Amino acid sequence: MFPSLANCPCLFLSIAFVVIILVGEEGVLHSPLERILHFVSNQFRLIKTMEELLQQIRKCRVCTHHLKDGVNPIISASPKCTLVIVGQAPGRIVHSTGIPWNDKSGDNLRNWLGIDKPSFYNADRIALIPMGFCYPGTGKTGDLPPRPECAPLWHEKLLTLMPNATLTLLIGKYAQAYYLGTRQKSTLTETVYHFEHYLPNYFPLPHPSPRNNIWQAKNDWFGQMVLPELKKQVQQILS
Repeated sequence: MFPSLANCPCLFLSIAFVVIILVGEEGVLHSPLERILHFVSNQFRLIKTMEELLQQIRKCRVCTHHLKDGVNPIISASPKCTLVIVGQAPGRIVHSTGIPWNDKSGDNLRNWLGIDKPSFYNADRIALIPMGFCYPGTGKTGDLPPRPECAPLWHEKLLTLMPNATLTLLIGKYAQAYYLGTRQKSTLTETVYHFEHYLPNYFPLPHPSPRNNIWQAKNDWFGQMVLPELKKQVQQILS
């Protein structure tokens, strides 16, 4: 109810006016009304602040001199989201289309989560935040690591504006190193294997790149033990 009112200020004001008329000067519902007003006011503030922050991120040029393919910060987020996905960095396809996870890795990730594209791209439910917002370019063995400037500069500001987020998926070693710190195991495989140690706040995962199909073949416990629990957690949060 409340989120829909937050999106319709005229409707909310009309309802508030009717409530005030019905209550009259008795003030019987004074406290509940105040709480409603405070809630909606806070929703407006969060949405406005998030919009301003996203504009700042999309205009960021801190790493310009390091990005041979140009600057194009890719992000999707909303104050209403309940699930946060912290990935690595946009690949070449995502860089060209401007759509996060719009590649084979994204297809694999959505399959892991058990959700379709409309659900995945609903910013009011899922925030898509990479460790590096721009495509870092290609190195000798694949894409370069995400730029280290982005996460310290923007992540905390973003997460502060998402009070309803209850779970963060940490995809790949860069996200896990940043968020788990000394709590991560000696290898990504061990960290993912012991994913339950990081719940309910974090869920570590390998990168869903097709290049990691060999890793999955060697670690069949991932599909048997981790993915069913991942789907369960995601469905509970999004339901």
